[in-house]
Amino acid sequence: MLTVIGNGMGDYNFSNLSSIDIDRFDRVVCDKNFQEERENLLKLNFRDAKEYILENYREENILYVVTGSPLFFSAGILIAKKLPKDMVKIVNNTSSKDYLLEKLMISESEVDYFSLHGRDRIDLTRFLTNRYTFILCDRFSIDKIREATKYLNSRDIEVTIGYKLGYSNEVIEHIDIFGNGYRRFDLRKPFVLLIKRLFTPKLPISRDFEFKTERGMITKEYKRNLSLQNLDLRANQILWDIGAGSGSCAIEAFKRYRVKTLLFEKQPQRANFIKENLSYHFVCDTSLFEGDAEEIFDTIEDNPDRIFVGGGGEKVISKLPYLYNRLNSSGVILINAITLKNLTQMLSVLNSANIEYSVISLSLTTYKGKLDLIEPERQLFQIKVIKE
Repeated sequence: MLTVIGNGMGDYNFSNLSSIDIDRFDRVVCDKNFQEERENLLKLNFRDAKEYILENYREENILYVVTGSPLFFSAGILIAKKLPKDMVKIVNNTSSKDYLLEKLMISESEVDYFSLHGRDRIDLTRFLTNRYTFILCDRFSIDKIREATKYLNSRDIEVTIGYKLGYSNEVIEHIDIFGNGYRRFDLRKPFVLLIKRLFTPKLPISRDFEFKTERGMITKEYKRNLSLQNLDLRANQILWDIGAGSGSCAIEAFKRYRVKTLLFEKQPQRANFIKENLSYHFVCDTSLFEGDAEEIFDTIEDNPDRIFVGGGGEKVISKLPYLYNRLNSSGVILINAITLKNLTQMLSVLNSANIEYSVISLSLTTYKGKLDLIEPERQLFQIKVIKE
């Protein structure tokens, strides 16, 4: 039989386990950081604890003590799920999230949460989507959040640190993650962040006038809608926007689908407008690469799930097989061409590399003003590649 219990908030000890008789268990298992000493105590890392419990839960009455709550990002629940339900009992305790919200008198309905402890990526479906975002952290987390919010202004968010919660010297206070004041904390110690969103998110579907552009270099609204639809985007995927122009496609992809975006633009004025547009639309976890895209691709470690090619010229066209190889499995490349010359070059490169594709053409005419004046747009050719 396995009983999983959390030690609540505070130091690595059993002082908060008054609800259970520890002495009745054959074996007590906990993490190596716990400061307790008992004859029947095993201090193990997660892998060894899991192996021991799975091998002995039928013969021994085992107590597994985890930090905080066993129901909140806990190793305990991972092990419990591998056992028959009638062989497991869960005894809950206070989690760091519940502890901090109680201290600050914040309703749970106003909070989204995720863990960056030991993780590389932010969950964009939960980041700044509610009034508050609670984040379990490790010593690298603040740097990741600083990077993810680099296009926000300091007045857009308010960050509270919960440091050594439950300890006698706990700290709960506002910090400026854009400055260096937070560095006075030893970030190797337990801490969490609570981020308050101070801005009102923009609507997920934007009008063209909401983007600053150079000479109207923007994928127009109807074509942008079609392009995003054909990219088959999913939350937390990585999207490369090559020849980003105003950044409108990547920005709207983030707002609609919560994807991580990487934008490539070689024209300095357009790149400056992209930065302004990213800030205006409160885009997070994005990177803008200025310069010739084909010279930058190799410097990027993570492969994309989706690639949108809206520009870049002949050198980018020649790199289409390379981009296909970088694409993750089941990935999509969508290429917009507005001249027959570019279309012919693109198809020639894809055919030479034996890459399968489909093509559509779009002719669009809009009518504007009180007189419904005819305003035809340039014909668009769209090439779609799906990597099996």
